[in-house]
Amino acid sequence: MPADPADRPVILGGKPARPAGPPAWPINDADVQESLNASFRDGSWGVYHGPNVERLEQELARYHGVDFALTCSSGTVAVELALRAIKVQPDDEVILAAYDFPGNFLTVLALGARPVLVDLDSDNWNLDAEQLEAAMNSRTRAIIVSHLHGGVVRMSRVMEVARRHGVPVVEDAAQMPGGQVEGRRAGTWGDVGTLSFGGSKLLSAGRGGAIITANREIHHRARLVCQRGSNPYALSELQAAVLLPQLAKLDARNAIRAGNVKRLRDSLAGVAGLQALQNSAVDSEPGYYKVGFKYEPGILGDLSRERFVEAVRAEGIAIDAGFRSLHVGRSTARFRAAGNLAQAEKAHHAMIVLHHPVLLDGPAQIDEVVKAVNKIVTFREAIQHEASPSPRDSA
Repeated sequence: MPADPADRPVILGGKPARPAGPPAWPINDADVQESLNASFRDGSWGVYHGPNVERLEQELARYHGVDFALTCSSGTVAVELALRAIKVQPDDEVILAAYDFPGNFLTVLALGARPVLVDLDSDNWNLDAEQLEAAMNSRTRAIIVSHLHGGVVRMSRVMEVARRHGVPVVEDAAQMPGGQVEGRRAGTWGDVGTLSFGGSKLLSAGRGGAIITANREIHHRARLVCQRGSNPYALSELQAAVLLPQLAKLDARNAIRAGNVKRLRDSLAGVAGLQALQNSAVDSEPGYYKVGFKYEPGILGDLSRERFVEAVRAEGIAIDAGFRSLHVGRSTARFRAAGNLAQAEKAHHAMIVLHHPVLLDGPAQIDEVVKAVNKIVTFREAIQHEASPSPRDSA
């Protein structure tokens, strides 16, 4: 075993692979600063109806190749507006993956509808389009499809099934703005797409979201939901101002992220017990808000996922466990399970995700992530038997 402290994990008294810790987000951006300054100079930062929101909606529609975009106060509100705009009512059923952002599940419940959970594709732990048809019945009113952790759902198959049954689709692109799904922008396959501009997102305004659609009636109904004298779900002019320069750079930044993810995946390909998500959808380029991996503790000497995550975070790497699967810890009265959720159960226990800011760094910083993982794998038996210390704050 290496004796140099730099080769030992921090959790065993060594030195961190990334001493500076995870990169800050959002990054310093001179164009964002100038947009803020311009908004201050012209006074648009503090008005109800200035130029920035209107321009952002126009640019979002143009960028996605659709006719309409409507901004709002969060990605969660965007999903709610989308569901209301396709007329989801109490007692309707809405299908979604059993592993998804919990806000989507809770939004369905907030509308009085019932979530119907379907299992995941075994390769990328996103919604399995082949299981949609069996989940449908006369009460099915909508399907929510999320692309998560670098996984891509086969939207051509989703839309084929949905169209045959006359069921509208909400495509949640919160984790992959600008990504490509079978040759189209993420969010544009569905009847309505949703975006998030939360503080940790690739397009960040602290809070915020949007819907995008080619359907005039859906756009009109969503706008009507917001009209209550004033818009209770509004994105501010200041938020729109900081999003515009980020949108202009999104493709270039996504290309950097994609290159760094390739380097990361290639470098970790030989690590037994750690498997990158695999996509079968052709002509697709995932987005990388998170980079997902399947973790197999049995191959790594029974080192638990939680202990692995703790050890890698101590190296200065922003890695976490994935979501809790939606069927876990909830009363079955709150949802209907459409068949066996075996893959969602596996994802609940075994998904790990790397946060995106490091993906805009250079190759040397990506190699620090690889070094951190390799240190933990090398010393896995010692880490497994070492008493867990107070975790190093790597946030």
